[in-house]
Amino acid sequence: MPSELNKVYTPAEIEDKWYKIWEEKGYFNAQHNSEKPGYSIAIPPPNVTGILHMGHMLNNAIQDAIIRYKRMSGFDTLWIPGMDHAGIATQNKVERMLKEEGTSKEEIGYDEFLRRTWEWKEKHGGLITKQLRKLGVSLDWTRERFTMDEGLSEAVKEVFVKLYNDGLIYRGEYIVNWCPHDKTALADDEVNHIDKKGKIWEIKYRIKDTDDYVIIATTRPETMLGDTGVAVNPNDDRYKHLIGKKVILPLMNREIPVVADEYVDMEFGTGVVKMTPSHDPNDFEVAKRTGLEFINIFTEDAHVNSNGGKYEGLERFAARKAILADLEAEGLLVGTKEHSHAVGHCYRCDSIIEPRVSTQWFVKMEPLAKRALEVVKNGQIQITPKRWEKVYYNWLENIRDWTISRQIWWGHRIPAYYAEDGTVFVAKSLEEAEAQAHEKFGKDVNLTEETDVLDTWFSSALWPFSTLGWPDKTPDLEKFFPTNALVTGADILFFWVARMVMMSLYINDEIPFSYVYLHGIIRDEKGRKMSKSLGNSPDPLDLIAKYGADAIRFSFLYNTSQGQDIHFSEKLLEMGSTFANKVWNASRFVLSNLEDFDVSTTSDNLEFKLEDKWVLSKLQTASKLINENMEKYELDAAAKLAYEFFRGDFCDWYVEVAKTRVYGQEGSDKVVAQWVLRHVLDKGLKMLHPFMPFITEEIWQKLQTGEETIMLSNFPKEEKEFINIDTEKEFDCLKEIISAIRNIRGEANVSPAKKIEVIFKTVDENAKNILQNNAKILDKLANVEKYKFDAQIPKLVGFRLVDTTEIYVPLADLIDLDKEIEKLEKSIEKVQKDLDRTLNKLSNENFVKRAKPEAVEKEKRIKEELENKIAKLTESINLYK
Repeated sequence: MPSELNKVYTPAEIEDKWYKIWEEKGYFNAQHNSEKPGYSIAIPPPNVTGILHMGHMLNNAIQDAIIRYKRMSGFDTLWIPGMDHAGIATQNKVERMLKEEGTSKEEIGYDEFLRRTWEWKEKHGGLITKQLRKLGVSLDWTRERFTMDEGLSEAVKEVFVKLYNDGLIYRGEYIVNWCPHDKTALADDEVNHIDKKGKIWEIKYRIKDTDDYVIIATTRPETMLGDTGVAVNPNDDRYKHLIGKKVILPLMNREIPVVADEYVDMEFGTGVVKMTPSHDPNDFEVAKRTGLEFINIFTEDAHVNSNGGKYEGLERFAARKAILADLEAEGLLVGTKEHSHAVGHCYRCDSIIEPRVSTQWFVKMEPLAKRALEVVKNGQIQITPKRWEKVYYNWLENIRDWTISRQIWWGHRIPAYYAEDGTVFVAKSLEEAEAQAHEKFGKDVNLTEETDVLDTWFSSALWPFSTLGWPDKTPDLEKFFPTNALVTGADILFFWVARMVMMSLYINDEIPFSYVYLHGIIRDEKGRKMSKSLGNSPDPLDLIAKYGADAIRFSFLYNTSQGQDIHFSEKLLEMGSTFANKVWNASRFVLSNLEDFDVSTTSDNLEFKLEDKWVLSKLQTASKLINENMEKYELDAAAKLAYEFFRGDFCDWYVEVAKTRVYGQEGSDKVVAQWVLRHVLDKGLKMLHPFMPFITEEIWQKLQTGEETIMLSNFPKEEKEFINIDTEKEFDCLKEIISAIRNIRGEANVSPAKKIEVIFKTVDENAKNILQNNAKILDKLANVEKYKFDAQIPKLVGFRLVDTTEIYVPLADLIDLDKEIEKLEKSIEKVQKDLDRTLNKLSNENFVKRAKPEAVEKEKRIKEELENKIAKLTESINLYK
């Protein structure tokens, strides 16, 4: 006999209880069941420094719904958890901690700093994985990985050495994005370009041996200390005579040449451009073509170095002030203009980037990008929403080499070693490098290890296969690679998604996943991105404590179309919370009415009524459509179908009808209703389980089906023997008639508790039969005490038409006419005031001329709506009179 539920639904109590049981019993773990096909997802690894935010909630709710659905659909599933070591971000955290202790990484030294960082990681890292459990995620925690654990470090070395030996990794001097705060190079896509208001300063550069000068325009006057030339366009007639001559660099009094290069835009500024090859990527390229010298004027933390003359030691923006003051004093500053331009900022610490020439390690991207383009173009990998494919193509078709070295201490050390003469040996270990050196020099030589570490995205690019044990041929790799879906935000399409595709094809000759689900961003009600600084990002744990994880998950999944941003407000969660309560209360009713039910009863000999056949048929349609939508990863459509079936068909209609058959009743009719209630509740909970795992498990356990957990039960599939389209049509007709009667009551302000009489007129014999055979349902759901066919229609009635059936509700005895007329007249007065306001606006010429066309259109629509309202209210008054 099924047991009862508590009177009140308390999410916190059941959620903590069930997560503990699920994890302890190992329900989340891949089983290596040979009869079941594998299905796997690798989690986008959160930073080890991370804490749960709204984006994680959405991302993980989507992944968990997919993995739970697949687990219930006969797959051996693996959802791989893990964290990213997050190079610069983690180093910043530990450096801040050391600063609070009154020391620094330089003071404590490399080894001690690494020891402290690992210590920090053990203590604080992984807070997010504890928090994720609160959301109910069914990750296989026994396989949790970290990008710097031993296995993944081995994979990183293996890939680096292979890329190097294949000529795809090289070391060279190049201009890179430099973060003066983190003192490291950054890849192009780690720079956030933010539009800022700035200035353009126009400066005189005197032409050598003349009193003439050229005027150059710059947004970064401090870099002039490193100018090694000025450039003009070779086709610019204004300056052809200057090509090959020299100008005097102001303040530094150095002679620098005038060079010609087509990069110079003749239309911009004066058509003469200063060249600072060590601190500007475009100047760097021009210098390589024209042979200009490279002079670096900044230290690693963006102070002027000894090449900056009297400005040595000044911070870059202090140097700017001093230089502008000196130029003005010498009469060399011609003008200043306001100018908005995109300024590069470090994606981690937000410092302004300083381009800088330095020696770095690079990956040649073009050969890798070629195949990564092919697999999306030929459909092997599907990206949704499809519009992102264009962005993916655009990035890969215009790809630049990837700067993979970082001048920080926390991360994977680049596996390279240097002999005293500068010869580089790339190897997985010092021993291997020493063997290579011995072979080259014919003797043992001292080697020094590279101090740079790899960009954190390098190890992340290997994530789908390194987490499964590669380079070893593990059973996990065999069964679960390639993974199936990747669920992530579109903001890391280049950082991560494209690089995983490139690395997997290069290493394994296989795609890493076949489906990329890019979800939108959670924004606030005003459409702003959520952030701590704006104070518009609620703490997910507070929300879970308030509403429960199921309510939040369901609200997010119900409201998230693929790739669309969510505009978040707590009202969204109230919808999920209301639904969870509805599920609880309806289930409580069902369970409390199964006390005398024999659970071994089968459907074989049961005599089903119209409503039984109807709800069983509706269940099949819902099952079929939910499966179809889940297979297409259209989770919002699947959630809506599950909601509409459970809340609408089951709770609002079937359960209400069944009350008349189970309350205080006995006999076979009650048994049939009990069987249907139990059967549909069982299937309905399974449909909802991927979206609302906790509440469904708690209720389902009370049904005592003999199975261990809803998680490992079968997801409902369409059962054709229960499909009955004729029955669906019949009961839907009854539903529409009941809804029409309820609407008449509502409009006439007749209390739902008042018994009413109804007159039907219909030429449809089928409709007549349905009504005659279901008096009990009409009474229960519309409080219809008695009804007649084709009787005399009184003067005061409420009327509706459903197909060809006319419905009349006599109102004379149900309402106080004078009161109703008075109410309606007051409503007309109120609407008339609103209408007058709108008419005044539309008759105001100034408003019509100056307002936006859509604002005028909006007012016209309001006018129309208000006029219709008055017409309807007037019609009701006439009816009552």
